[in-house]
Amino acid sequence: MEAHNPASAPGFANVGYAQGNQVPYGNLQYAPGNFQGGAGAGPYGFQAQPMGGPPGLGGPPIQNQPTAKDGTIWMPIPPPPPNCPPGLEYLTQIDQILIHQQTELLEIFLGFESNNKYEIKNTLGQRIYFAVEDTDCCTRNCCGPSRPFTIRVMDNLGREVITLQRPLRCSSCCFPCCLQEIEIQAPPGTPVGYVVQNWHPCLPKFTIQDERRMDVLKISGPCVVCSCCEDVNFEVKTLDEISTIGKISKQWTGFLKEAFTDADNFGVAFPMDLDVKIKAVMIGACFLIDFMFFERIGDNPQRTGVWQ
Repeated sequence: MEAHNPASAPGFANVGYAQGNQVPYGNLQYAPGNFQGGAGAGPYGFQAQPMGGPPGLGGPPIQNQPTAKDGTIWMPIPPPPPNCPPGLEYLTQIDQILIHQQTELLEIFLGFESNNKYEIKNTLGQRIYFAVEDTDCCTRNCCGPSRPFTIRVMDNLGREVITLQRPLRCSSCCFPCCLQEIEIQAPPGTPVGYVVQNWHPCLPKFTIQDERRMDVLKISGPCVVCSCCEDVNFEVKTLDEISTIGKISKQWTGFLKEAFTDADNFGVAFPMDLDVKIKAVMIGACFLIDFMFFERIGDNPQRTGVWQ
């Protein structure tokens, strides 16, 4: 019988998998061991470029998947590695996640901004986390996309495993002394990293920092942040900004959904052996980028750049 390759997720391609080991969505592959640091680069000094992995690198889908009452398939809990914050053990097994914002009917018909809700899945479509914004009504509807927020990320047991906290800040290049920032805590109350906006007159630029506020990675986006018929990619780079080791992609969801809702889909790709805490920080970076450029209230257009 002729084998059929599974379809890949939007923005990602199936590469480097032997027959029978493909996953339903594509994985961005890297040379094993190249993300362990290099001379003078520090503990997070990544040196590698993306490349096709050897045949058979991908594993088969996980069986005996836990299922919630509503039919949602959750990713099985992997054994936690040493020194891994509780709840982050899921991230040790993956190099891509998909973040789907849920559509809110109240926002579509009344233009009333409600708390955002997100599903965070692996490339097999299994839910890893469920994220809920915790912001009061007045703040949401008065401050709009610039609002401060707390996002609580929960696992399949309902435990809050990651907390994202964004203070009220400016994001325009006209105010370089008060740019955007988000703190990532795992578990709640214990900071594991930060994402800080860097001043640039045209480009959206960010720095990923660890819990000691030491710079780890850079993020660079396009000058015009417009998702018209194509994905918008924010590249994750080494500190010298020479090598690209991952990306955060706002995926194009079609004319109707883009025009009438602000429910966005994102893909986040990172090295498999990246520190699990920094993977959690990259999830926080995705939420910050979503609010800065793709969140809108009512008929107000979304931003197309840091110069607005």
